[in-house]
Amino acid sequence: MPKNTFKLEIERSIRISLSEQIRTRITEAIKSGVLTPGTRLPSWIDLAKQLGISRGTVKTAYERLSDEQLVTSSRSKGTCVAEYLPVKNKGFIKSEQLPRTSIYQDFFFPKGHFKMGIPASDAFPSTLFARLFSASARKRISSQQLYADPRGEMELKREIAVQLALSRGVNCHPSQIFITSGFTGAMGTILHALGLYGKKVWVENPGFPPARRALEIAGLTLAPIPVDAEGIDVSYGELNANDAALVLITPGQQAPLGVTLSLERRSQLLAWAERKQSWIIEDDYLGELQLTRRAAPALVSMDQRGRVIYVGSFSKTISPTLRLGFMVVPLSLIDTVSDVVASLAPAPDPALQMAAKAFLHEGHFLRHLRKMKRTYMSRSDSLLSTLKGMGYEAEINGLSVLLKLPKSTDDIMIARYAYHDNLAPSPLSAWYIPDTSFQSGLLLGIADKEGEEILNACKRLDQLIRRFL
Repeated sequence: MPKNTFKLEIERSIRISLSEQIRTRITEAIKSGVLTPGTRLPSWIDLAKQLGISRGTVKTAYERLSDEQLVTSSRSKGTCVAEYLPVKNKGFIKSEQLPRTSIYQDFFFPKGHFKMGIPASDAFPSTLFARLFSASARKRISSQQLYADPRGEMELKREIAVQLALSRGVNCHPSQIFITSGFTGAMGTILHALGLYGKKVWVENPGFPPARRALEIAGLTLAPIPVDAEGIDVSYGELNANDAALVLITPGQQAPLGVTLSLERRSQLLAWAERKQSWIIEDDYLGELQLTRRAAPALVSMDQRGRVIYVGSFSKTISPTLRLGFMVVPLSLIDTVSDVVASLAPAPDPALQMAAKAFLHEGHFLRHLRKMKRTYMSRSDSLLSTLKGMGYEAEINGLSVLLKLPKSTDDIMIARYAYHDNLAPSPLSAWYIPDTSFQSGLLLGIADKEGEEILNACKRLDQLIRRFL
């Protein structure tokens, strides 16, 4: 690779894999003419030494370049830019790149040990669910070809109504239930139905950043409300943003701090919403899947005035692959929400819905929940013990363990460097609204199996943290 002509640089602080960065940089150099046909590239061993990374990382990049017919390899010449580039590549088409927004960098893109929000795949009855889905798909495809009800399949809605009454204390009619494409599908529908553009919304601080971003996209003004040991500080909200038209809250188990909204705060919040005629979106993302205590009843179970919109999801309790969720809306919103889903956001594949219905109806769901609770308790206790043995302050928060760090620690940078070592912790400070008081720490998912592999992952994370401390 000619000196002073092309210099390959990588960035370790972004969550684009190093092999993809190498492939992209070389591809751009070839397409721009900086690297001409026949130019010899360094061996993958030499380039690995030059960049201070593993040989396998460079080898992977070179193999992808070879697959794209941009380079050729031989024993006599090594790796060289191809003499004849494919016609399809003559007009440079840049490969799809990861958006550099913080939402993608810190929440959607990371893969590896400690990934947040992912259930333990090894404990999921995939064969059973695949059988249920195949059966419902065959039945669906052989039935009369009609458009499905955009509100969702009534049989599934009935099963959800029963489940909510038993496990969450929620009494509702199936007509109040709408099947959605996960939490995000429910949020999009609700925000369209309420039409609160330009209004103010209370959000927990800290709180789930993608949900906050959804509110901003919908044109609402965020009013950050602190969270303490009793949950969202309702008095603070009344004092500082009393004119809010909406509240987004995780009362069952606050994300990410794990506290449950106290009974006093629940009553105070509902009374305020009734006085102000404001709406409350209850994100019950874990449902009854709580590990350290019995799950408190849903906030909507206390709502006598129809101000709470309840959102549930099967992403944590079954699988995020399904992208299946639901919402329970007050009677006053049924018609409006029905119009929105019919026009913009119909329910997911009916075959998938009916597979979920069978999973619930045949008792598999409750058995699966019991198994998952035992699995997560064991894995979270093991991870907590390992971290405390390394001298860290840590605690179980929902389906994650919060590893606390000194406030001055750059947890976001630690998380981004960790990605390149197959680790995917979530930085706690990223859950806070910018320019507000925050805590530093790492949220570690507990889906990984116990054993030597996760112990080694903890050791690698420990080494990285100590570099930044």
